[in-house]
Amino acid sequence: MNRVKSVILLTLLSVILMAIGGVVGGRSGALTMLLISFGINFYTYWNCDKMALNAYNAQPLSEKDVPELFELVRELTTKAHMPMPRLYVIPTEVPNAFATGRNENHAAVAVTEGILSMLNRDELAGVLSHELSHIRHRDTLIMTLAASIATAISYIANIAQWAAFFGGARDEDGNRSNPIALLVTIVVAPLAATLIQLALSRSREFMADATGAEISGKPLALANALLKLDAYAHHRVMANATPATEGLFIINPLAGAGGMANLFSTHPSTEERVEKLREIAAKMHS
Repeated sequence: MNRVKSVILLTLLSVILMAIGGVVGGRSGALTMLLISFGINFYTYWNCDKMALNAYNAQPLSEKDVPELFELVRELTTKAHMPMPRLYVIPTEVPNAFATGRNENHAAVAVTEGILSMLNRDELAGVLSHELSHIRHRDTLIMTLAASIATAISYIANIAQWAAFFGGARDEDGNRSNPIALLVTIVVAPLAATLIQLALSRSREFMADATGAEISGKPLALANALLKLDAYAHHRVMANATPATEGLFIINPLAGAGGMANLFSTHPSTEERVEKLREIAAKMHS
């Protein structure tokens, strides 16, 4: 059901993109946006790992650099019956992590310098297990696809805004677009895209927490890690973080920005996640 819901929501994002094209340029505009949507999906499928890693200047790690980290990931992937992902480090003191890649055989996990120094081994194992869960369920591909289409929607909505301002929005017959419909599209489309991303991400975070707890065997360590990361995130925003890509991270990197960034956060509250992990721990020991 989670996969079916993801397909439906990704389809809705493409429909929003087509709707913008239809309002701005009529049938030809909608067709153009449909082709752009296909292009985004095709490119993102093959390059989602490079897109996410490049966005945060993630650098590849070798085993000689951090043998303890490789040993830990190898231990977790063996327990999860998964291939070893590529490992990257993001040069920032802000503690966080994300996974990316289209499937288990083309996956990468990126951790920040800050998280390696902040968390103990059990807590780091919980975070890494959470990211391995995202890889197993292909959340990495789905969330990058959603981020790419949502970014395109915001960009094209901005173009439509300028077109409306200069009176240049016309359909294929040369008729001026309905200004009310254009205004609604400019305002509603990016908001709808954000809400769809939110719906995609929140349920997947709960699932990744649960599976991560199963892989690591230490749900309370993951809960402690989330509390530490969340506390830091509310005091410092990660550089280069954007609303379109915040759903990739284990903790919202924009939590410290306040305002709308928190109102439309792609992550459920850390308190709720921690409570569910504590329930999992109680069941494990009952």
